[in-house]
Amino acid sequence: MRGIDTQVRKMRRRIFKEVANLAYYSDNLKDDMEALPYKIIDYDDHEFHENIYRERAIVRERLRLAMGLSLRPEDKPSHLTQGLEESNIAEKYYEPPLMQVIPSACNSCPINTYSITERCMGCVAHTCREVCPRGAITMKNGKSHIDQEKCIKCGKCKSVCPYDAIAHQERPCAKACGVGAIENDGLGRAKINTDNCVSCGQCMVSCPFGAIADKSQIFQLIRALQSGKEIIAQVAPAFVGQFGYSVTPDKFKKALLDLGFSDVYETAVGADMGAMTEAKHYVEEVTTGKLPFLLTSCCPSWSVLAKKFFPETIGSISNALTPMVATARKIKEEHPDAGIVFIGPCASKKLEASRRTVRSDVDFVITFEELSGMFEAKGIDLSKIEGEETLNDATGAGRGYGVAGGVAGAIEAVIKEYYPDTEVHIEHAESLDECKKMLMLAKAGKKNGCLIEGMACPGGCIAGAGTNITIPVAQKSVADFKASASKPLPDADVTQEAFE
Repeated sequence: MRGIDTQVRKMRRRIFKEVANLAYYSDNLKDDMEALPYKIIDYDDHEFHENIYRERAIVRERLRLAMGLSLRPEDKPSHLTQGLEESNIAEKYYEPPLMQVIPSACNSCPINTYSITERCMGCVAHTCREVCPRGAITMKNGKSHIDQEKCIKCGKCKSVCPYDAIAHQERPCAKACGVGAIENDGLGRAKINTDNCVSCGQCMVSCPFGAIADKSQIFQLIRALQSGKEIIAQVAPAFVGQFGYSVTPDKFKKALLDLGFSDVYETAVGADMGAMTEAKHYVEEVTTGKLPFLLTSCCPSWSVLAKKFFPETIGSISNALTPMVATARKIKEEHPDAGIVFIGPCASKKLEASRRTVRSDVDFVITFEELSGMFEAKGIDLSKIEGEETLNDATGAGRGYGVAGGVAGAIEAVIKEYYPDTEVHIEHAESLDECKKMLMLAKAGKKNGCLIEGMACPGGCIAGAGTNITIPVAQKSVADFKASASKPLPDADVTQEAFE
């Protein structure tokens, strides 16, 4: 569903727009928020006649999350606007859990089921029955039948059916989750095990019912912009192409300035520093045998995955600052009193910014999807932006961080340039499933001597949960942006040492 403008995506965008409208234009916040479910789900709209009350209930919970509030409990009365004043402020950190299942929106999808469809021809060979290791398949009324109590979900029957008459249904959110964080709540609905969750957001973008959503800071960010305080934006390299093919980086910067930001920096500046720092770590730590391998640190979900499920590898995670934090500290050096907002594709950056060691550096994190809601609320059409502001802070190395393989590629290029006598061994994994496999191999000693890049989202940052466009289009946009950089690599003195 990535990149397809589904009703789920349209609703999410509408919610962000309406919350931004509240911040910009509301004179009676409580009453206006109460009225929004009725404005969004119109009774005269025939599409919602059957489930209009359920749809409004779901919208209420989405509004709360978009305001930075938690879902209301199901077992006790709670007003839609309860806790609203706690969110009507210019500074509010994300409070876990970030990802939440809206119970009223969950369709209680089958978890993992093989079933016979009407395409079954009742063939004489009965290959499905013959290969079943548990005798779960019998013939009834000339058709195959699966006894679900005996079925062990091995899939052998499906693999041998000549008519593709056996369907395999999986819960989409659970299928997308590589860490087994999606569980049942006792009523058949999905529930997120926060002990396992790494906040990548792939469950959210995979749910066709829009039953999973994350919290937002757009309301608080707008309040900060309205306060008159200097607010500076740093944008992840994956931003190119996210707001339209004709929207150049320079036009995008101008649009952000029109929105009220004091200045705009490329987060790729911090990526440049990170590439230099991790190249140095690899040369000094891995090639000397002090560490068996080096794990990149820029993807927070990858780092959390390693720490939660492979604690033996913690010592091998690079201590380099993530590009978001390194860029924020550079900005703070030049603008010590400014508020910093990271704008990117990533949901897990929201929790990274909430860590105590990072809170003083990054004040807000919003996604491209959430930013679109702010642009819509202010009536800013990026395709019609007049005038441009130059955005040319980083090198091709840092800009390449937005695509899977780009981090390791940048570090490898730096090593070859500045440590030409060093042989470097590169590995990279994308998606949590592949990241887990890579970490298992590393733990077993099969990746010694390697620099290992991990990306929780398949495709890298361009496939993050807060993106607007298809992965192939985003990939090409980042490649073009990388090629347009004035320099391919950062200078030798570009490191994070001053900010660590």
